[in-house]
Amino acid sequence: MGLADILADHPDKTTFDLAELNRAAQAAMECSLACSACADSDLGRDANSMATCIRTCLDCADLCAMTAKMLARPAPRGDAWQKVVMACVALCAQCANECSQHDDRCCQQCAAACRECEQACQQLIAAAQS
Repeated sequence: MGLADILADHPDKTTFDLAELNRAAQAAMECSLACSACADSDLGRDANSMATCIRTCLDCADLCAMTAKMLARPAPRGDAWQKVVMACVALCAQCANECSQHDDRCCQQCAAACRECEQACQQLIAAAQS
């Protein structure tokens, strides 16, 4: 049983777009893991020259994990969730930009995960506003 199955049985399931919510939550968790792994990998390189990337990845990992957890609890709570998701969009864009400046594979994969999360979160917000 996955998150989509649990959300499909949620008592408030008519208040959100199940597919978009599931996609955003999954993308946020994947992004959190990618950012954590990238930061750890960067520590194995020249940590001084990668300090900005490491810090950005760690911040993004934390916010994405919190966003994923919050999206997994979709009970109505006003617009606070949208503000969290919008912050996640902004930080994912920042992290993707930072990581894309580095040629190593982990940074490129992290940037791709950040872009995926950014897009999924933007689509969730758009679906909620329509």
